[in-house]
Amino acid sequence: MTTPLRVAVIADYAEEGWPSMDLVADMLMSHIEREHGRRIAARLVRPRMPRRLTRVAALATRRRIRGFDRVAARHWDYPRVVAPLANAFDVYHIVDHSYAHLVHVLPASRTIVTCHDVDAFRSVLEPREERRSAPYRWMTRRILSGLGRAARVACDSEATRRALIALAHLPEERLTVIPNGADTGGQPDADAAADVEAARLLGPRRVPELLHVGSTIERKRIDLLLDVFAAVRRNRPDVRLTRVGGPFTADQRVRARERGVTDAIVVLPFVDRATLAAVYRRSAVALLPSEREGFGLPLIEALACGTPVVASDIPVLREVGGAAATYCAVGDRDTWAETILRLLGERETDAGAWRARRDAGIARAQVFSWSRYTASVVDLYEHVAGRRASTPAREAVTS
Repeated sequence: MTTPLRVAVIADYAEEGWPSMDLVADMLMSHIEREHGRRIAARLVRPRMPRRLTRVAALATRRRIRGFDRVAARHWDYPRVVAPLANAFDVYHIVDHSYAHLVHVLPASRTIVTCHDVDAFRSVLEPREERRSAPYRWMTRRILSGLGRAARVACDSEATRRALIALAHLPEERLTVIPNGADTGGQPDADAAADVEAARLLGPRRVPELLHVGSTIERKRIDLLLDVFAAVRRNRPDVRLTRVGGPFTADQRVRARERGVTDAIVVLPFVDRATLAAVYRRSAVALLPSEREGFGLPLIEALACGTPVVASDIPVLREVGGAAATYCAVGDRDTWAETILRLLGERETDAGAWRARRDAGIARAQVFSWSRYTASVVDLYEHVAGRRASTPAREAVTS
């Protein structure tokens, strides 16, 4: 009997609060244990993030102080956690490319990094597009060089794979496409407890609700989201917007106030998976106006819950959503507003077309499963460990 491969799954600090990165690590561990336990002995590496300056209450809320603690933890403390593990496992899997500097203290020939997008590397790969300080660029180069040393890089999408080849000049033969799965708890089926919690957070469902899920960083184009919502409200003053992912920035709050939509927006923090599924289910349309994405989890999660999506017309979102989503050019406020109004009209006047749209989305989401993702990752582990002769350069996704 073959001894199970010993694999270290190296996750982000939970304290950093990146729900999508935490989800990937948690789903991977869960499915390895349930479906591949005889082949893989996996251990989750997720230490507590040391707090230095943020231990002082008066400093804890300051952005620069939080940033200092985060950088120190990532680049000083975490390498010292994983370095002693260098001989303890057969394979190492860093699940977030922005932690790829850890490759420098691990056996590179047995280390895999999952790359979700190239955004973290823009200050080095596209310096004219993103200007950063010299220390920031130094850290970025170290992370990127770690990515370049890894035995294999697993990309969420073909778009990310192409970007790594074109911009970072990584060799094609070391890049593998393994799409994420979709998991939002109940999916399109009702979940009484989660639905009650969503109603507690959002109130009774009396009007059409638009939904945005994600952070408020610049590439998410919250400015466009607010402008489009204001344009929709001029025609449909009954519509409101739910945003899941924490508060707006100060500039975004000002923009919402100037557009006169503040009172029509409900902002929630990131919520548990079942509650998120309930929020998706009760929403009329989900919006993803990002100008850059590595995969676009909210797109496939919304479709999985039977919620139609309007997304930016960028290659990666086309790759993930296929024909099941509706696309608008990035930044084209008027087209976005017209498209949303058309979909709201269809929802209210053409039950058959709306049902077909929802069914197409659910069918598309079924292409993406965490079981399929994990099986492909396990094959990659065995390839890197020398137990599998070859592994596909990319996993096909049906358009």
